[in-house]
Amino acid sequence: MSERATETAEQLLANAVEHGVFPAAVAEVGSSDGVRWRYVLGALTFDPDAPPARLDTLFDLASLTKPIATTTVALTLDGQGALPLGTHVADVLRDWTGIDRAPVTIRHLLEHASGLSARLLDKPPNDRLTFMHEICAMPLEYEPASRAIYSDLGFILLGFCCEERGGGSLVNQVQALLDPLSDGEVEHRLLTSVDAGDRGRTAPTTPLAEDERRGRMLVGEVHDNYAAALGGFAGHAGLFGTAPAVGRFARLLLRAARGVDEAPLPFSATTMTRAITKSSVPNSSRALGWDTMLPTSSCGSRLSHAAFGHVGFTGTSLWIDPHLDRYFVLLTNRVCGGGTSDDMQQVRRAFHDTLAGA
Repeated sequence: MSERATETAEQLLANAVEHGVFPAAVAEVGSSDGVRWRYVLGALTFDPDAPPARLDTLFDLASLTKPIATTTVALTLDGQGALPLGTHVADVLRDWTGIDRAPVTIRHLLEHASGLSARLLDKPPNDRLTFMHEICAMPLEYEPASRAIYSDLGFILLGFCCEERGGGSLVNQVQALLDPLSDGEVEHRLLTSVDAGDRGRTAPTTPLAEDERRGRMLVGEVHDNYAAALGGFAGHAGLFGTAPAVGRFARLLLRAARGVDEAPLPFSATTMTRAITKSSVPNSSRALGWDTMLPTSSCGSRLSHAAFGHVGFTGTSLWIDPHLDRYFVLLTNRVCGGGTSDDMQQVRRAFHDTLAGA
């Protein structure tokens, strides 16, 4: 990493804190061989006496849950033959009925091409069965596989499918896959829940106006109200982690995407090639759970067309570029009295443009 590029990136993030885009940020950039650069700045909230961010600060990863957790489980079950990607959702969930829904497969859910809307019209129900029924009964927004619309509902449904065919709760399946990757180090763990003892190092968030929890700070509680209604973790949100934990996961995927076939399913080179191949859905940049590079996306314009990644509403992002042999982790808690999604998008693009190829 060039000193000039990292100094520019550090100043960029410091300016974002100064202008109130987010109170805390932890960044990590590395290659398939290891970490190249880390940077920690800000405090956990905008309060004058807030504790400083640290390398082991836990962030609500929000929609990074989709590719890191749920997609990993789905690809594992596909590899085991328990839930092949071509499986029709109607064969897994009996509430998913109707001629318009019949063609929808697990692959369509992963590619955000199921026909489902992004979110429910009304507030979320407080139990799994009612939530599943509402998703299965709502009218589809478009013909499946004709286009792609980013959908939290599709990934919630995918999580339900994984539970049906995976022989256990989604939380247990995720932890069984991710825990062995931590090498026993606390800061390397990706968590489906935050214990009371870890809340002091967790970046807080502020509930949205439509959230019944509004009026108080969320510390170690999932920000997304759908995930909260489903017990704190669901197919679309609920994962917490540190920048080193996300970086460790990114290195595993980066090595696989570069053709190193040493890891077992679902982290083999063959599986990763399938996972990051762009969908055939018209005008879609989506792959299996992951997004792929567009010059207008959050990864900026300087990553290669081989890049894949994802972002989270709370202010998190992960992008991986096999061609450049780089991964980029940026974790913030924008939703703690910080800036808008557009503000965060501008920071993300400048962050990646500054460090790409450095």
